[in-house]
Amino acid sequence: MSHSAITNKDFQKALDAGRPDNIKRLFPNSHALIVSGKYIDRAMIKKGRAMTIAANGRNHFVLKGALMAAQRANAAIIIEIARSEGGTSAYCPVSLWNISRHVDALCNELGITIPVAIHADHFGIKSPDEIPQAKIEISSLFDAGITSIAIDASHLPDAQNLLANLELKPFVPDWAGLETEVGEIKGKSGLSTAEEALFLIQGLNAHNIFPNWIALNNGTTHGIEESGTGINVELTEQIHEALAKYNVSGAQHGTSGNSSEKLMQIAQKTRTTKANVATALQMISWGVEVNDFGNAILDSNGDFIKQPDKGMSEQTWKKMLAVAEKQKLKAGDFKKLNLPFENIFLAQPKDIRDRMAKDVENFIFNMLANVFNAQDTAPLAIEDIIQTASADPGPKCTRIEKPEDWTKEEILRKGGLIQTDKGTTGNFDD
Repeated sequence: MSHSAITNKDFQKALDAGRPDNIKRLFPNSHALIVSGKYIDRAMIKKGRAMTIAANGRNHFVLKGALMAAQRANAAIIIEIARSEGGTSAYCPVSLWNISRHVDALCNELGITIPVAIHADHFGIKSPDEIPQAKIEISSLFDAGITSIAIDASHLPDAQNLLANLELKPFVPDWAGLETEVGEIKGKSGLSTAEEALFLIQGLNAHNIFPNWIALNNGTTHGIEESGTGINVELTEQIHEALAKYNVSGAQHGTSGNSSEKLMQIAQKTRTTKANVATALQMISWGVEVNDFGNAILDSNGDFIKQPDKGMSEQTWKKMLAVAEKQKLKAGDFKKLNLPFENIFLAQPKDIRDRMAKDVENFIFNMLANVFNAQDTAPLAIEDIIQTASADPGPKCTRIEKPEDWTKEEILRKGGLIQTDKGTTGNFDD
C-alpha cells in the first residue's frame, strides 16, 4: 500500500476490521474510521520521531478544523476532551458522552478518511474515595464511544496513583488506548523523575497492564503559558530512556504556548507520540490574537486582543466580553464561556462559522506537517489495521516484572521510599 494515498478498497478493509465493537454498535452505518488509540500511537512509532495532535475539541469549530487539518495532512489523529472540560461538571458543550457522536457526524459530513481515536483525557482521581464512581463513569464512557482514556491520579502520592490505576484498569477494555500520568502538570514546580515514572510503569507491568502513553510534569502548564519555562526536553528524554524496555510512549501535555522549536525537539529527541493542544485551539477558533505557537497575546491591561477579521463576529465578541465582565472572569477563565456561547457561535453567518473552523485547520495542519512530523501517518495506521485484521493490535510490551514484587503491601512500601519534590499544588485542569 502506498504511504501517501489511501485506496477506497483499503479504507473499506480498515473500516470493517478496525472499528471496535462500541463504535460499530453506536454507528452501524457509518463511514468514520474511529479506532483504538493504540493504532494512532503505533502509526507514529512506525513513521519514527513523529507525534500527532490530541486536539481538545472544546467547541464544534475546533472539532471540524482538526478533522479537516488531519485529512489535509493525511495524518492519523486523536480528538479528545478532558474530564474537567466535558465531564459531569462540564464547561464545554462537547462532553465525554457526546464527543464520539460529534466526531462521527463530522467525519461522514466532510468525507474524512483518516483514522481517528477518541480520547477521554485527564480522567482525574483526586482521592481514593472517587474510585467507586469512576468505575461507573469509565464504563459509561466506552458505552458512549470513547476509544482511549487517560487515568490521571497524578497528584496523589505515588503509591496511591499506582493503586488507583490498578483498580480502574479492569473497567477499560483491553482493545482501548491507555494513558497513565505521573507528576501533576504545573510548570517548573515538582518536576517528574525517572524514579517516579519507573515505579508507576513497573507496577502496572507486573499486573499485565501496558500503557500506550505516560504523561509527565516536564515543565509545562495547562492553559495560557505564563511561566516562560515550557517543556524540559532533556528531562523528558532522560525519563523516556529509563522506560525504554517497557516500550511506553510519551504524552506531552500543556503544549499550548510552547515554541515550534521546543515541540520539534520533543518529537525528534523523545518517545512522544501524542501532543495535547487545548487552549490554543479555543483561542484560534474565537479569533483571539496568538503568537506563532498559539499562546494568547494580552494587551497592557492583561486582556485578550480580538482580531476583527478572524474568529467570531465582533457582535458576538462584545456579548462574550459583557458576560465575562459580569462574571468577573479573568483571561484564563474565559474557557467557561464555551458552553453558554456554543449556540450563539452556531447562529452566526456561514462565512463567520467557516472562518472559525478554517483558522483552526490551518494552525493544526502546520503543526502536523511541519512541526510534529505526522504527515502521511494515516496510511501507516490503515496498513496496520489491515495486517492485524482486528480492532485491537495488542500490547507493545510483555510482562517483565514479578507480580509478587508488586503486591499492595509492596507498592505501599516502595512508594514510601520515593524521594520527590511534589512542589506546590498545581493546575491539573485541562
